[in-house]
Amino acid sequence: MSLSRRRFLCLALGSGAALATSGFAWRGFDQRPVTRRAWALGSDVSMTIMGTPRDRAEQALDAAFAELELVEQVMSLYRPDSQICCLNRDRLLDRPHPYLIDVLAMAEQTARLSDGAFDVTVQPLWELFAACRTQRRLPTDAEIAGARACVDWRAIEVSDESIRLRAPLTAITLNGIAQGFAADRAVAALHHHGVEHALVNAGEVGSLGKKPDGSDWMVGVQHPREPDAFVSLAELRGRSLATSGDYETTFSADFSKHHIFDPRTGESPSELASVSIVAPTAMQADALSTTAMVLGPARTLALIETLADVDALLVLKDGRTIHTQGFRHAEKRHNG
Repeated sequence: MSLSRRRFLCLALGSGAALATSGFAWRGFDQRPVTRRAWALGSDVSMTIMGTPRDRAEQALDAAFAELELVEQVMSLYRPDSQICCLNRDRLLDRPHPYLIDVLAMAEQTARLSDGAFDVTVQPLWELFAACRTQRRLPTDAEIAGARACVDWRAIEVSDESIRLRAPLTAITLNGIAQGFAADRAVAALHHHGVEHALVNAGEVGSLGKKPDGSDWMVGVQHPREPDAFVSLAELRGRSLATSGDYETTFSADFSKHHIFDPRTGESPSELASVSIVAPTAMQADALSTTAMVLGPARTLALIETLADVDALLVLKDGRTIHTQGFRHAEKRHNG
């Protein structure tokens, strides 16, 4: 998982933090909200359940956080014994966990949909830039070209029995998709335990049901240049939210070099500061937000038009915003 992730400014619009301390009446709910926070997936995670007795809510939260732990065991690059680390090291993984197969299937689907703009084999580029950062320099053009030669999503061979990396130096990172999958699994666990109304922030945001006043969950999205401000509101309506931005992990002070790479060039894409996607699942939203950063505004909007129940907010490098009709717009506001 990535070391630096965006924050969603949920405010009183729908955050666990705000809901847990608010004093207004919980219209239609007999129970007070139950919130749990922890560090998981390289991020501060919070889950808020409403309308469920505390003992049952706590059991549901136990199950949801257990799902996050399982996703880390399978997909974290920071656990040497995780399945993804074993695959990168050994080039072959027998008996892969079904979760890993599911995520790689979505990764392949998104790669095909975007003509390779989404590529989970960009890990060699990340490793190069991270190593050069410790040396207080940027990679040379030759070094970038060498790392880019190892990037090819088509070099991954997946079956129920095994996963193989066909190219000798290919390596996978799931930072652009795994947190969305984890949010989906947490939501599914809550629902399985009878929870009907909840908000999950696991780096990406998933939702169940409604807010206390009967309206849809609404989340403020962080401004890419002002940590305590947001640029828009995302109305979830049972959907999920993910954001990718050039500010999450940077290699240059001007945000021109960051953790998102264009697989075709090995460089960071230059048009967008951040992209937020609302989609039916957090995994789809997560993959699409990374994809959109690479595609740029025009190609992203064209792609979004082909997808059902998906909306986007694009923040350009100069601060201008573009959003689809379903992404509720708001002027810049500050948290607190």
